[in-house]
Amino acid sequence: MNKFIKDQIILLKPSATLAINEESNKLKQAGKKIYKFGFGQSPFPIPENIVISLKNNADKNKYLPVQGLEELRLAIANHLNKNHSNNFKSDDIVIGPGTKELMLLTHLAFNGEILLPAPSWVSYQPQAFVARNKVHWIQTSRNSNWFPTAEQIEKKVKSIENKNLMLFLNSPNNPSGSVCKNLEEIAEISKRLKLTIISDEIYSHLTFNNKYKSISDFYPQGTIVSTGLSKWCGAGGWRLGFFAIPKELKELKNSLKILCSESFTSVSAPIQYAAIEAYNGDYSTYLKQVNKILFFIGSYVYENLKSNSVNVSKPEGGFYLFPEFINAKFSTSSEMCKDILNKTGVALLPGSDFGLEKNKMIARLSYTDFDGANFLKNTSGSKSLDTDDLIKHAPNIVSGVSKLKNWYNTL
Repeated sequence: MNKFIKDQIILLKPSATLAINEESNKLKQAGKKIYKFGFGQSPFPIPENIVISLKNNADKNKYLPVQGLEELRLAIANHLNKNHSNNFKSDDIVIGPGTKELMLLTHLAFNGEILLPAPSWVSYQPQAFVARNKVHWIQTSRNSNWFPTAEQIEKKVKSIENKNLMLFLNSPNNPSGSVCKNLEEIAEISKRLKLTIISDEIYSHLTFNNKYKSISDFYPQGTIVSTGLSKWCGAGGWRLGFFAIPKELKELKNSLKILCSESFTSVSAPIQYAAIEAYNGDYSTYLKQVNKILFFIGSYVYENLKSNSVNVSKPEGGFYLFPEFINAKFSTSSEMCKDILNKTGVALLPGSDFGLEKNKMIARLSYTDFDGANFLKNTSGSKSLDTDDLIKHAPNIVSGVSKLKNWYNTL
């Protein structure tokens, strides 16, 4: 055992999503044709006005308040209140270098245990592990659209001695691409059991029916809303996210601010100033085009994969599908994904990385391996999309899906 490294850190592995991206890049550099269906990153360009705002604020070189720029926090609060039945004030918002950092610091501050629906995003559980917070998994299924029922939550809570619990809820969901349809019953049971909820809404603007609902609409006093710039406006590399924390959880917010001050100090000043434009501006046309493309591509992948051998649900939001390869005979989903990568060049992430049992032959597929700027430019306006657009502007999607079909047809 390494005496310089803490036990729980030694047991950690690199983030699964980042690891598959690096592995794919290595294989690509070695000359192998790779279809990058494993890494979830928006392929679209940041809207021009937001980029211009960043350029115009490049000279901002002073440390900003730990909690974030007041004008930005006000813009975010107004944005949330406009789209949902919230009543957030600027003081309820905490800006961070991506929501991932804020989640980690929340784990460190929280004195309790964690409830995670399986499947869940790959970093929730490792972060809890770092903070020594015990994790309790709630296994879901395709039948419940990959979200827990109120009955499952209540049963799990009754089995846990520590009643100071935090539930993570992510809708639209990574990895399944599903939208939670039973928010009210989850909110009701969470309120009754006094659960704290982190509602990860990073894909909320990428909901294909344009009727996104937040659990904070039903349980505002116990819900922390977590989202940011990375998915809806293609600014993952800018690393700006935020928590909206209700006044009832002000002690947690105050502790989070202290941890922010002792870790990253404050988020990049130019990016915070640019983000004001992102939350004050009207980007409904941009989002309409982005969602039209994502839904079209997701539907194409869904229609071409579903069969007697592949069980997969329709895309509802984000840019993921969660296919189950029924006839695949491997000991683990990780082994299956390695076989797929070696034989086809298609990179997928195994369902076990998201908390599912290892023997379930399920994988996450991200349908973002295309040039989003080119697709947007050439299909803007009211034009309906067709297969020719896909072949022309997203050839890797077409070829990768074809290779994946050929793989499972030979099982």
